[in-house]
Amino acid sequence: MKAKSTMASDLKIHMFPCLWDNYGFLIHNSNTGETACIDTPEVDKIIMALEEKNWKLTHIWNTHHHPDHAGGNLELKNLFGVKIIGSEDDKARIPGLDIGVRDGDVFDFGGHDIHVIDTPGHTIGHIIYHIPSAKTAFVGDTIFALGCGRLFEGTAAQMFNSLNVIAAMPDDTALYCAHEYTLSNGKFALTVEPDNQALVDYMIEAKAKRDKNIPTVPTTVLAEKMANPFVRAKTAEQLGDIRTQKDSF
Repeated sequence: MKAKSTMASDLKIHMFPCLWDNYGFLIHNSNTGETACIDTPEVDKIIMALEEKNWKLTHIWNTHHHPDHAGGNLELKNLFGVKIIGSEDDKARIPGLDIGVRDGDVFDFGGHDIHVIDTPGHTIGHIIYHIPSAKTAFVGDTIFALGCGRLFEGTAAQMFNSLNVIAAMPDDTALYCAHEYTLSNGKFALTVEPDNQALVDYMIEAKAKRDKNIPTVPTTVLAEKMANPFVRAKTAEQLGDIRTQKDSF
């Protein structure tokens, strides 16, 4: 699986594979030298990515407490002296948390506003980081390409509301989700909407990318609105039914 870098004004985003199907993300401000890691799935891979880009880690932004997202926090904090940002509601479960944030909070990253948005469902304390100036959101395990996170702690109603918040972002917002689940998600999605041409086309493109070991992440708000059955659900009850079907698929 290949790493992938993108540029948004003075922000550089570098994506790289971790663990079995996770993605790691670094965001770097070329003006200030600040570098944040979004979640900490695999310390060695994160260090390799930093060395490859010649960036120094200054921050960790956690989306939620699961080990494949926060398990490397303390080791990286010991190595680099980083500041760890995460949900105030999850301060007891996020290792090394320095700065607790809540829904609606905005913090600065080299002159860019980072908007914190609560997206419970996968976990109660899940948050995402939206950067309007870069048309980018780091969405953890709330939404995936053609899917959404399992409801480990939250409810279908919470996930429904969280996905609607994401769907209300500008259509061209890039969604950096944390796993490469697209083909399996799409296989299920086609059982829900087999006649959805946008979904059929999405899957053709996704298969072509994966055949070449190219990530299907990031996706976009518009793509998910057109093809993702969880985003397209009209009610929380419908989303819950689809989630139950997916869990047993």
